[in-house]
Amino acid sequence: MNLNTKDVIEKCAHQSHAGLLTFPEALARLIEVGVESYFADYRNQSTTYYLSSHQVCAVPMEMPLVEIPNSFNKDRVVSAIRGAQSDAVRYPEFLKLTMAAGCIGYIVWIAGRHVSYFGRQGEVHIEHFPQG
Repeated sequence: MNLNTKDVIEKCAHQSHAGLLTFPEALARLIEVGVESYFADYRNQSTTYYLSSHQVCAVPMEMPLVEIPNSFNKDRVVSAIRGAQSDAVRYPEFLKLTMAAGCIGYIVWIAGRHVSYFGRQGEVHIEHFPQG
């Protein structure tokens, strides 16, 4: 992986965690460097980016101190998603809200245009990208 690609991914991750980027802004940057999917793992405190070139870039990330409950509350996860889509909620708050709703992480499938959110007992909520 070239240094520019790694730098773009790491900057995107850190700026997202700081609440400086919206989801569409982050996606645009990641697409430019060939990211096809990424997995935000709340429990492992990392985000792993998968490139179309079969390369992988893992970025450690400090997560909020929120205990993730055993139960997965899909409605609260969807509420956090809607807040992010309207830019009422930026990523730092999104993490807290989804963790408190029982989410352990998610995979963004860029080409598939959807995100899979996971609960501790194998629950999955699939959220398709908004049209537009």
